[in-house]
Amino acid sequence: MKYLLFRLYGPMASWGEIAVGQSRHTAGYPGKSAILGLLAAAMGVRRTDVKQQTLLQQQYNLAVEVFSNGNLLLDFHTTQVPDNVGKFSYRTRRDELIIGKGRLGTMLSNREYRTDSLAVAAVKALDDAPFELSFIQQHLQFPRFHLYLGRKSCPLAAPLNPQIITAAGYFEAFGKYVHKPILPFHRDSVEQLSRRDRYWIGVFDERHYYWEGDRTDFSDILDLSQMQTRIRRDQPLSRSRWQFVPRQEHYLYMAGGD
Repeated sequence: MKYLLFRLYGPMASWGEIAVGQSRHTAGYPGKSAILGLLAAAMGVRRTDVKQQTLLQQQYNLAVEVFSNGNLLLDFHTTQVPDNVGKFSYRTRRDELIIGKGRLGTMLSNREYRTDSLAVAAVKALDDAPFELSFIQQHLQFPRFHLYLGRKSCPLAAPLNPQIITAAGYFEAFGKYVHKPILPFHRDSVEQLSRRDRYWIGVFDERHYYWEGDRTDFSDILDLSQMQTRIRRDQPLSRSRWQFVPRQEHYLYMAGGD
């Protein structure tokens, strides 16, 4: 089985959870909606392209290896936007502030971000997948649209480093992934580095794994007795209406010595 693996790192990320009122929460790791949105942006698939968006949602399974959830950052967010005027639409932010100046209102929200989080995502194509993994890999290297970690205020801070790996399951694929250092370092000083800096250069003390599909998709030889199965509401239903439905995912924690 072939898998496409790539790295997700930035100074800030926001892995959206269910929005309640003015609160915009973030999960501690990237979900399916965020990863598929990044893949769609890389390939130039627009949110209004219902057919391609649906195929992305249905024909690819995902797994995530998390090395750091990062730290939680809270933001009291304010913005001014004009209210709607019939079928008229503002083409740019400048139009909103100048043409719609007389209709501006203030929107308040509490938003959460994760700082200095690091994860590797794995994508598996199913039988009727519309795009080959090599095609997706090419566009991750040369994306059509700008790529973000959940929100436009969260750009990437390191190359995605996409790799296609042949393995028996997700766990073996993650083990074969070749990590490239984010920070420069000297080999003889690795032991003196802090735990935070160690995973920036590819020395990992612990990992958290999340994957969907059959539990043996992760590995049919690994002891999964400590595995948990959870429900997360991040399966896109409609990008244009921002609707999501629950999906099932599995979770496993492994310390560095496992």
